[in-house]
Amino acid sequence: MEEQQRTGTVPAGVTLGLFAAWALHDAEETAMMPHWIRTHVPELRKSAPRVPEAVWTRLEATDGRRFAAAVGAMAVLVGAAAAEGHRTGGRSATYQTALGAFGAHGVVHLAQAAATRSLTPGALTSPLVVIPFTAWVRGRLRAQGILRPTRPRDIAAGALGAVAALAVSHGVAQLLVRRR
Repeated sequence: MEEQQRTGTVPAGVTLGLFAAWALHDAEETAMMPHWIRTHVPELRKSAPRVPEAVWTRLEATDGRRFAAAVGAMAVLVGAAAAEGHRTGGRSATYQTALGAFGAHGVVHLAQAAATRSLTPGALTSPLVVIPFTAWVRGRLRAQGILRPTRPRDIAAGALGAVAALAVSHGVAQLLVRRR
């Protein structure tokens, strides 16, 4: 540990652990999503009449195969960010942004569960894996002097990147799993 602090390196669990934590979290989402969509979208549609019908139609079209394909596409992106973090000893802006987006994603899941008053996909592993892992890694990076300061523009860029990654992963899934 003393050598790590002198050189500013971090253990592989800090960087590659992002992929492992994400995989555990997304396994929960993949397992829960199809059933949750079938059972909750009808009531959500009634309780949120201002949401455009296209949103509900698109959500209902996301069956288990399509969602799993989107998770697979996202795995490539998260894996690349974790590998880049490992290659740079945690210093990569891409890695740190992905880590921040992962933690924020966990908070969003908890907000969704609170808003719907139900156990939403991802809400179980968010407080048990996503948020603690993110806090632990940020603490390790901060202690090593590696964590970049979080600025409002970084938060905006991370949010935009997360939305783009989500759109790309679902776009790829749509191409891979065409409804017949």
